[in-house]
Amino acid sequence: MSGSTSPVTRRGVITAYVYARRRVIEAGFLPELQWQQSRGSVAPTESDFLREFAWVVLAAGMRERVIRLKFSRISEAFLQFESAESIAQSRCKCRTDALEVFGHKGKINAIVGAAVRVYREGFSTTLASLNSSDLAYLQTFDFIGPATSCHLAKNLGLEIVKPDRHLVRLTAACGYDCPTNLCRDIAEFVGERLSVVDLVLWRYATLSKTYLEELSTHLLA
Repeated sequence: MSGSTSPVTRRGVITAYVYARRRVIEAGFLPELQWQQSRGSVAPTESDFLREFAWVVLAAGMRERVIRLKFSRISEAFLQFESAESIAQSRCKCRTDALEVFGHKGKINAIVGAAVRVYREGFSTTLASLNSSDLAYLQTFDFIGPATSCHLAKNLGLEIVKPDRHLVRLTAACGYDCPTNLCRDIAEFVGERLSVVDLVLWRYATLSKTYLEELSTHLLA
């Protein structure tokens, strides 16, 4: 196997993945997988960029469930992320309203700053920079580092794997030394996008604290 460092077979890895995917779908997350699959079919819009930027910044270091409960009100505060211009021109009110929902000034300021920057530079410049430099460009925004740039790029439709702690653990359990190699091997076999495989594995890991133990029997199939 590409990148493999253990006797775990590809058959075992695929069997484990199919099991994980079934668990994710049974838990009600099929729409999430379908959304990720649809990413990349068309270029992200300005609204897509602003919304996903806000989601990734707010979610960094937080439980996803907490952000999901607040995100509708955050979107209202930022005028539904309709355009960078609308946020930039109303940035004081957007900032005030958003802080009433989520009190982290640094993160809220980063969202406002991103909208102002996109407005001033023009979204065509943003999109061109994203396509040409990918993660390096994203990391020029406040609160976007190596891990969060992977998350944002994936949500915007780039074929990127986010090496979070769950995926790193699963990678080691499957006998790989690189999360991207693990996801690529699975993606090529099952015919799914790299980012969808990443999402399946991450979402499965959030469903059970004993996910490594559960998968171990399937890995040895």
